[in-house]
Amino acid sequence: MINVVYDINVYRQVLKDIIKEDDVVVELGCHIGNSTRIISQLAPDGKIIALDKSTESNEKLDELKKEVTTPIEFIQCDVRLHETLEKVVTKVNDIGGCDVLSVDLGGGYHPDTTFKVFYIWSSTLKPRETIIRNRGLLDFIHSAKASEKISSNEGWLESCKDDGVPPNLKELKLWSPKV
Repeated sequence: MINVVYDINVYRQVLKDIIKEDDVVVELGCHIGNSTRIISQLAPDGKIIALDKSTESNEKLDELKKEVTTPIEFIQCDVRLHETLEKVVTKVNDIGGCDVLSVDLGGGYHPDTTFKVFYIWSSTLKPRETIIRNRGLLDFIHSAKASEKISSNEGWLESCKDDGVPPNLKELKLWSPKV
């Protein structure tokens, strides 16, 4: 399932609804770890890979890792870079895959960037559940009218398969042979 929300309280409630005790969660845009803390409580037997390019994330995530029992790996990086995705895919594959993809990149800004990041990361990781926090995407969804019914029941757009996949991403050999 793909969940799109904007309000931070709704975002955190959806996290509570979708995360299981042993889930592997990839969190794009963890900032200083407030939602990461909630995820760690929800998945005490899981693992969190938290990513953010902010320099203020380092210290806060180091403190959080000392306070919680869920293993948290923080990576300071830009999630728009293919090198970042490749690094995370290797880590996720080593631990059995990604169950939940959490995308919170600026909340309401740059819905186009947020969607691109979601599409590429979710198509690669193929999570069971995805949650995206972005006002622009939510506004688009509620404002759009569609003449066709296309739906995806997984946490990624499985209806697209590899349509429109950027050629340089395929060169990274991250795509599953099932696609």
